[in-house]
Parts: sequence; C-alpha cells; structure tokens
Amino acid sequence: MFSAIARVFRTPDLRNKLLFTLGIIAIYRVGVFIPAPGIDYSNVQQCLAMGETTGGLYSFVNLFSGGALLQVSIFAMGIMPYITASIITQLLRVVIPHFETLHKEGQAGQAKLTQYTRYLTIALALLQGTTLVTLARTGSLFPSCSLPLVPEDSLIVILLMIITLTAGTSLIMWMGELITERGIGNGMSILIFVSIASGFPSAMGSILQAQGVMPFIGVLLVGMLIVALVVFVEQSQRRIPVQYAKRTVGRRTVGGTSTYIPLKLNMANVIPVIFASSILALPQMLVQFNQNDDGTLPQWAMWLQEHSSTSSPYYMAVYTLMIIGFSYFYVAITFNPVEVSDNMKQYGGFIPGIRAGKPTAEYLQYVISRITLPGALYLAFVALIPLIAFVLFNADQSFPFGGTSILIMVGVGLETVKQINAQMQQRNYEGLLR
Repeated sequence: MFSAIARVFRTPDLRNKLLFTLGIIAIYRVGVFIPAPGIDYSNVQQCLAMGETTGGLYSFVNLFSGGALLQVSIFAMGIMPYITASIITQLLRVVIPHFETLHKEGQAGQAKLTQYTRYLTIALALLQGTTLVTLARTGSLFPSCSLPLVPEDSLIVILLMIITLTAGTSLIMWMGELITERGIGNGMSILIFVSIASGFPSAMGSILQAQGVMPFIGVLLVGMLIVALVVFVEQSQRRIPVQYAKRTVGRRTVGGTSTYIPLKLNMANVIPVIFASSILALPQMLVQFNQNDDGTLPQWAMWLQEHSSTSSPYYMAVYTLMIIGFSYFYVAITFNPVEVSDNMKQYGGFIPGIRAGKPTAEYLQYVISRITLPGALYLAFVALIPLIAFVLFNADQSFPFGGTSILIMVGVGLETVKQINAQMQQRNYEGLLR
C-alpha cells in the first residue's frame, strides 16, 4: 500500500492534483468551525454538550455538512442544497421537455443544465438558511437548551446570517467544482466523503467510552463485514452482450466488435435512501411546530411522534417500502431502455438472440425490473443497520457503519481510486493497485 502511495507522489502531475485536492479539503474543514455572524459560539458549544437536537432531517443534513449545521457555522448548509438541486434538475427532465433536450445536446446542453442547478442551489440555500436562522433564534435547534444562540436579534443581523449561510454554500459549490476541474475525483462527492468521514472518530470514540473495548472491537469487525458487502454489491454488474455488425464508412470497414452493457445491481445508488430519509423526517418537524401554548402536544401529534420514531417498527416498515419504491422510480427515470435500444440500432448493434428495436427495449426493461429488486432490498438492509443497532445494542443513532454514510463513503472511495489508477496507467504500465 505504501509503495502504491509513493508511486502516486512520484508522478508530478498527479502529485499536484492530489495536493490541490487536499488543500481545498483543509480550507473546507476550517470553514466548518467558523461561526456565522451573530451566533454566540460558546452558547452553541454548551448546547451541543447537552447532546439533544431537533433530530430527523437536521441530523441528516448535519451528517452531510460534517457537523457544521449544529455548529451554526458559515458552512452550516453544507453541500445539501446542491445535492437537492441536482436531483430536482434530473427529475425535471421527465416533466420539462426543454431539460431533456439540453441533456441530449452534449457538452453545451450539460453546461446549461449545470447553470440551472447553480441557480436552484442558491434559491434552496436561501430557503434552508432562513429556516436554520429561525430555528436558532427560537431555540428549536436545541430544545433542551435555554441559552440564546442569537443574542442580538435584529433585522440586520438576521439578514447578514442568511446571506452568510447562502454564500457559504456557494463557496462550497465552487470549491467542489475546482476539485473536479483541477484535482482528483468528483469534487462534490469528495467533500461529502470528507464531511461524513469527519464524524467517524467521534462516533467510534463514543462507542468505546459508553460500551467498552469488546463492543468497540465487535463494531469494528461488523463494520469491516459491511464494507466488504457494500464493495461486493457496488461492483456487481449484469453484463448484457452486444454485437456490432460490420459496416462501411467511406472506404473503411468498421464494426464487427463485441462489447457489453454494464447494468449495476444498485443503479439507484444512495438516492432512494436520501429521498426516504428526508420524507420520513417531515412528521417530526410537523410535530415540533404544532405544540400547544402550554408545551403539550395534540392527540394526533402524540400518535405521530410515537410512530415516527426511528426505533418504531412502523417507521422501519415504511422506510423499507419507500426505499424499494423510490429505487424503481429513480431507475425508471435515469435508465431509458428505448433510448439505449435506438442508440444501439443506429450504430448497428444488437443483443445476440434479440431483434433490434422494440424487442431489445422490452428485453432491457425485463432485465432492469429483475435486478432492481435485489438492489433495492440491499439498499434497505444497509439503511436499516443503524436503526437495528440502536434498538438491539442501544448504540447511538449516528452508528457509523450503515445507512447513507457507508454507501457514500465506499462509492466515492472506489470511484476515486479508479480515477487515480486510470491516470497512473496513462503514464505507466503499472496502475495504483497490482
């Protein structure tokens, strides 16, 4: 392993890209601990020490921001507005024909879609920043803490906080794009990876302190098994063989080659888990904003609070069904068998034993519908690991080895290693991994 790292740093171009990426990551992590203007940092730290937050959606966003949300720092919104904007832009391709046209126009169309995504990111950052400032002002961010987070509650201070939080998200978005252009890997994914990984030492430390050495070692072993499972499934593919017939272009004869269409077992990636987690966090927020004047809850709110808890069997059942449903929904949007079939037919390609055109599209749809189910069940299993650990072992709900955290970290890690390996093979016959 150390010799592989040494080979990377002996390559000047690759070394510069890695150092640039590490420099951007360092700036990002420093910004996580810079408080937003108007925030009493000492009161925030005292409230954090009490260990109680709103939970739900904001704990989920806090995971993606590397702890910046509950620090109420300048990077409190993290990259979450950009992720949401990217998903919305992708889904709008189905609804708005202009977006689908831009998607098919190649690099120019993709640049236009990226521009729309940036505008939507700013709008979502303004909305989420306003919500966070409201939670901080009213004390709803830390319900058990009575210390004021925003001592000077004036209009100028509030506007300055909202603008700063929005600017922080814009800066993160720009840094992610810089990593993509001048560094290694996908910039946004790298920043998400760093945000999630930054919480692992504290999570493992709390397990060691609360449970002891043996449970700590047990969690590490279980974590290694989960990582191995995720790597195995994420690398799993159903390869559809494709044969290209020979054809004459000018005076040359091209074609006559064999290839395949790689269909991943988990084509939806982590998107269904994000959708399901975000939607199931809304009932808790609804309960929070429907308290009576005396602090009690209405009957319906008490029932909703009881059954929307992550330890509730109802929550786990609905969570699983939503992940499966969103997996089919997202795969249906992102993979178009008719488009793939038309592209194959245009270049003289066909699946052996299947006629080109409509029969090929029907065959691809048949295969996709079959492999999506085990992929969705795998996603649901990994997403339920932290919830089951919380119920069985009384572990913290931020159990590190499970859910979106491990899926994103393994996926980003594999993709980044592949990119480094590909760049090394361009310069040497030997890649990163032997």
